[in-house]
Amino acid sequence: MSRSARTAGAAAVVATLLTTGVAATPAHAEDPAKALRLGAKEKLIPRGTVTDADGTVHTRYARTYEGLPVLGGDLVVHASGNGRVEDVTKATEETIKVPTTTAKVPAPAARRSAAATAPGSSAVGQEPRKVIWAGRGKPVLAYETVVTGRQKDGTPSRLHVITDATSGKRLFAYEAVHSGTGTSQWSGKVKVGSVKSGKNYVMKDTARGGSQVFNARHKKIDEAKFPAFGNPTDTWGNGKASMPQTAAVDAQYGAAATWDYFKAVHGRKGIRNDGKGAPSYVHYDDGMDNAFWDNDRFFMAYGDGPGNKRPFTSLDVAAHEMSHGVTGATAGLYYFGESGGLDEATSDIFAAMVEFHTKNAKDPADYLFMEKLEKKPERYMDRPSKDGHSADYWFKGVDALDPHLSSGIGNHFYFLLAEGSGAKTINGVRYDSPTKDGKKVTGIGRDAAEKIWYKAVTAYMTSTTDYKGARAATLKAARDMYGTKSKQYKTVQAAWDGVNVK
Repeated sequence: MSRSARTAGAAAVVATLLTTGVAATPAHAEDPAKALRLGAKEKLIPRGTVTDADGTVHTRYARTYEGLPVLGGDLVVHASGNGRVEDVTKATEETIKVPTTTAKVPAPAARRSAAATAPGSSAVGQEPRKVIWAGRGKPVLAYETVVTGRQKDGTPSRLHVITDATSGKRLFAYEAVHSGTGTSQWSGKVKVGSVKSGKNYVMKDTARGGSQVFNARHKKIDEAKFPAFGNPTDTWGNGKASMPQTAAVDAQYGAAATWDYFKAVHGRKGIRNDGKGAPSYVHYDDGMDNAFWDNDRFFMAYGDGPGNKRPFTSLDVAAHEMSHGVTGATAGLYYFGESGGLDEATSDIFAAMVEFHTKNAKDPADYLFMEKLEKKPERYMDRPSKDGHSADYWFKGVDALDPHLSSGIGNHFYFLLAEGSGAKTINGVRYDSPTKDGKKVTGIGRDAAEKIWYKAVTAYMTSTTDYKGARAATLKAARDMYGTKSKQYKTVQAAWDGVNVK
């Protein structure tokens, strides 16, 4: 059976009854929610499919209840190539049911309450939307309000605030903004996608979904429309931050390298797997000491740092931020608690793998983050606590940490899985990775590790996955690809044991 035929049959596949394993039929496919024995008021909305080489189809769904979005109610149905459901992964096992969908709290009151939770912020223009919140515990009727403002580091904020529609109590909040040829500042001479437009060239990568870089001129996206970078010749930048084109070269190069990695290694065509590139904005805001991915508005932005003298356009930063987009388009991990830590870890992991795949001599691959931009790396994957803040191992209460710090558990797991424990030197960088239980872990190599992590994120993780869930997801991925008796499967177990995720 061809890949297209398998994908076309996904709607029928998801309708298979899990309890019976009966092959899917067109009649079942008409109402998959009923076939999966969900409530009569529930509907499933397909978000996309992933098809494995052996024909296994993983179909991801959002859920509604009486027409309202169920946040934290997403699920993935896993079916073999012959149309038999093998498993269903749910973000929640709770029954989706509320006494009424009539709110006691007026929408304007929920909006004011949400805006008050972030000092100096203001609610986005549209009214709060009514939802069912099922992300934690018993589902409740709620409002979702998007609140804009700034995060502590100056990065723009688009905070999604969930407010109980009966009591007015704040239930949850998560962040949607994750923090030709040319001469780049960080990567040397690189190839740059461009097209001829009249007498000039425009920096646009038609080979990679039309990815394009724009000059924000130290303004924010809400303040102005930004011009694309143009040039009378197809030579861009001079390697110095003082020339605006230089940052654009780095951004375009980072977008291309990230696109090439996901396509070559994972068969993914762009961030959303739809063949479309995302726009990038360099010189964003005035003195913004960061770069970020906006998952709501699907764009990448780079600040120039204090005094606008140090663009945040290194390769690992570009790959990290755009990988947030891949996570958002698949698992949709909530940027809060342990799921937020997994989101950050995923971006660190793929940033490192993009570097190894790209093999740029000017920026040798490593398991460090932002080592080109800072005097010392921002994060260390072999021993995350070397930054003075991140967690090496899981502990009760780790969900209270900032996601950039709780990500250490996922980063440490991945290093152990790919490279193993103990002292070693890779590309001239010395590492020494410990384990919580003191047991030695022998790595399975980057090729196997990156495929296991990618499949776990795209096929088995959901919006609410925590570290215990990530262990289960990676074991399922290793089982699918290598079998439960394989070295890869056993090493996944050992690596999670090594970071105290039992």
